[in-house]
Amino acid sequence: QVQLVESGGGLVQVGGSLRLSCAASGRTFSSGFMGWFRQAPGKERGFVAAINWGADRIYYAESVKGRFTISRDNEKNTWYLQMNSLKPEDTAVYYCAARQRSYWSRGYRYAYEYDYWGQGAQVTVSS
Repeated sequence: QVQLVESGGGLVQVGGSLRLSCAASGRTFSSGFMGWFRQAPGKERGFVAAINWGADRIYYAESVKGRFTISRDNEKNTWYLQMNSLKPEDTAVYYCAARQRSYWSRGYRYAYEYDYWGQGAQVTVSS
């Protein structure tokens, strides 16, 4: 059984930093991608970042470029989202996700492309 377990969410002030972690168990995703999405109240779940096994294909949403960094530790089967210069609009529940295949039907931005999901971690940025 595949499980993705997130950790690292919390409350932070504007301009602060947080790091989210997602630990996978039950399988590795050596051919696929790992990613992060977020969902604010009343909004749809939106793409944040994605990375492949070799870390040579990395994608970011425009809204987080230059502030967030996605990375992974293959030995630990864990990936991370380092979030710096946080803004109130970054407040959301953050979900990690994993895709088994290395190719996309439509693209990495679409939540339905991912096969497994974490339980979500609340990130709140206070002003």
